[in-house]
Amino acid sequence: MYAVILTGGKQYKVSEGDVIRVEKLEVEEGEKISFDQVLLLNDGGLKLGKPYVEGAKVSGTVTKNGKGKKIVVYRYKRKTGYHKKNGHRQLFTEVKIDSIA
Repeated sequence: MYAVILTGGKQYKVSEGDVIRVEKLEVEEGEKISFDQVLLLNDGGLKLGKPYVEGAKVSGTVTKNGKGKKIVVYRYKRKTGYHKKNGHRQLFTEVKIDSIA
């Protein structure tokens, strides 16, 4: 059994027991969270949403909030002496999927 959920503008294929990293959610570690925007559900038969599957829900537990690896953003224009170096660390929330209903 698996489902495709939508959160943070991205789609994730999840099964029970999976651990996924999603965009930062305002939820503390150890708290339960549920995703109601289920786009597709496969439980023996395939159910496709228009745009979401009615009555479908994916629930999980937040295991970690943190920052990802640093990404270096380097801008450069030749012959002008222009260069600019920036860094960015994206915030994330790690969720362990408990059940798909």
